Amino acid sequence: MTIRIHNTLNGRKETFEPRDPERVTLYACGPTVYNYAHIGNARPAVIFDLLYRVLARRYPNVVYARNITDVDDKINNTAAEQGVSIDVISKRFATIYHEDMAALGVGRPSVEPRATDHIDDIIVMIEKLIERDCAYVAEGHVLFNVEQFEDYGRLSKRDMREMIAGARVDVAPYKKHPADFVLWKPSDDDQPGWDSPWGRGRPGWHIECSAMSAKHLGEVIDIHAGGQDLVFPHHENEIAQSRCAHGTDTFARYWMHNGFVTVEKRKMSKSLGNTLIVHELLKQWPGEVLRYVLLSAHYRQPLDWSDRALEQARATLDRLYGLLRDHPAGTSAGQPDQAVIEALEDDLNTPTALAEINRLARELGKADGQESASRAATLKASAGLLGLLQSDPDAWFDQRRAEVTIDESEIRDLIDQRNKARAERDFGTADRIRDELADQGIVLKDGPDGTEWEASTQ
Repeated sequence: MTIRIHNTLNGRKETFEPRDPERVTLYACGPTVYNYAHIGNARPAVIFDLLYRVLARRYPNVVYARNITDVDDKINNTAAEQGVSIDVISKRFATIYHEDMAALGVGRPSVEPRATDHIDDIIVMIEKLIERDCAYVAEGHVLFNVEQFEDYGRLSKRDMREMIAGARVDVAPYKKHPADFVLWKPSDDDQPGWDSPWGRGRPGWHIECSAMSAKHLGEVIDIHAGGQDLVFPHHENEIAQSRCAHGTDTFARYWMHNGFVTVEKRKMSKSLGNTLIVHELLKQWPGEVLRYVLLSAHYRQPLDWSDRALEQARATLDRLYGLLRDHPAGTSAGQPDQAVIEALEDDLNTPTALAEINRLARELGKADGQESASRAATLKASAGLLGLLQSDPDAWFDQRRAEVTIDESEIRDLIDQRNKARAERDFGTADRIRDELADQGIVLKDGPDGTEWEASTQ
């Protein structure tokens, strides 16, 4: 089976055929590091980390670039409010972003370019656009002239009037056309800036990604990925300026976009007070639980975030880790199940892949002996493709025990009371104690060596 992905550019699922199978190129828009990442920011990080894993299984050299935007008006404003330089803000939140994404099982990309390290590349690219009459200088700004690019709007499938409305553009008097966008803008003495042929200033957001992509991946790349909210204007602008600067018919051959995250069926927004910060969620939930929820819906569809979804994900992981604990793989070397591979290679169909993981778990639960070890190894290898079930089961349940608010000595005391009640055939009291513990997420397991407990949502 070949890898198939839905290409936003053409609006259909296509067989992925790289320009050079020996060097597959993937670019995903990364964070603007001025604050903590919210769960909507985490979705593309998890999804395109998974895409990288899927591609790397088939191709020997996948170069994955995910940028960091470390110069931006939001960063400038935060730095000014705190009375520090922009690099203090960007370095702080880039570090937190890396730590939080690592907790979700997201690996580092092959290369992680930062905008401030590519100012010279940005300036050179802008100069090319001016030379080709695709950009112009006006009142210290350099702007891209959208009327010079006939394909403008092809990705977002909007006409010019719709795009102007959607962009919320600043219709400045120095623009030739309301949709023209900034490539370079002047900086005052209190703003970060760099010397350029057009005076001291800083780059616009769109040109940063085009310059970094060209620098590290080439003028034409295989896949460009990001959130659905970036289709217009960001990605539309990237296409225009990249193709015009390089004189190519194509910038990215495939475009992939993930859907939005809602919270209890409502759009995440500051005004509603429902913006979920990953850093805070990780204080309440294991990162693997968050990853499972982020993979539970198909990446192109909306994902509704809720406490119920988190509880269900944790219960599922408890069950799966419990199976791996009770049916260890031992030294068996497992290979991923073909059905899981096929699901992931079919446009990252994670709901189907997770269903297949649960099928493998059911088969493991019925197995014994050598077959049990073999099936456990297959389950672990298959889940590994999704970045799941790679912890030691005992470590997982130790972590779950640590989440329990009731004191362990109190648990042992209640177990002793229950054992005494059972010995006295006072089964009503024994059941009450068991239920009381269950209400607090404690599951009791009676065995020949006594009663053990574990934390569980089941």
